[in-house]
Amino acid sequence: MKLRRLFFALALVVLAAVLVAVSDAWAPDRPVAELTARWAPPPSEFRTVQGMQVHLRDEGPRDDPLPLLLLHGTSASLHTWDGWTQALSPGRRVIRVDLPGFGLTGPFPHDDYSNERYIEFIAALLDSLALQQVVIAGNSFGGQVAWESAAGMPARVAALVLVDAAGYPFTPESVPLAFQLARYPVLRPLIEHLLPRRVIRASLRNVYGDPERVDEALVDRYYELALREGNRRALGLRFAHVMPTEERAARIMTITQPTLILWGGRDRLIPPASGERFARDIPGSRLVVFADLGHVPHEEAPLDTVAVVSDFLSGLD
Repeated sequence: MKLRRLFFALALVVLAAVLVAVSDAWAPDRPVAELTARWAPPPSEFRTVQGMQVHLRDEGPRDDPLPLLLLHGTSASLHTWDGWTQALSPGRRVIRVDLPGFGLTGPFPHDDYSNERYIEFIAALLDSLALQQVVIAGNSFGGQVAWESAAGMPARVAALVLVDAAGYPFTPESVPLAFQLARYPVLRPLIEHLLPRRVIRASLRNVYGDPERVDEALVDRYYELALREGNRRALGLRFAHVMPTEERAARIMTITQPTLILWGGRDRLIPPASGERFARDIPGSRLVVFADLGHVPHEEAPLDTVAVVSDFLSGLD
């Protein structure tokens, strides 16, 4: 009898611990309207593209003949480019966008997160903005969208800036915790309702060269935008298409546009060897490695990295 009461008491303790953990992590989707005031003040705008209300910012002189389009990586948003935009927009037109499935734009209506759909989206976005030709800069997954756009519609992409871009098969040294969880379909129903802030914090620290640069304001931004209605489900669907293949990577050798390649020497997700391969496969390209930075060097040290980009853009004029 005493043993039974002991087991019952232990079960209650375990149940209580589980309930506390779940309540701490419980994070239901938030409607975009609840997030807009904080994360989409002017100069943000929402533009209808392919049936979606796409969140973007279009800054700088409108008479710039060669605007710069900035594409973020997985689970990021247009805010990742704040530093670059502040430095470049006084003299150049800079457009940045929340890609479908991320930020305030939210999910594709058709649930197709293949690379082809993203290239179609970039073409539709350029049409909506009445832009015939742009320079595209992209980080990580956004880098893959950038170079695939250059390969698929070369007349519309004048030059490329690839920042720790995806493109080649690779073996990561370390994968952020949030990405690890999203890879497993069996966990998706749980992930769509639970999101401990510590998972976001750990994931950001994982991709920075200096984890101490990750502050609570940064964690807050990534956390809140991850809760945008539909984003967590979209992330799970996107991971079905995430790993590059050699067959697809072969298209990189067809790129002829001027290309600047930036890489963080401490990138543990996509290793610097991928940057070296981009440099070999794209004729005339230039590789710059920032030894102390991680997977998002443009966000971690915007002033250091944008100086190289500014010189590159000046050379295109």
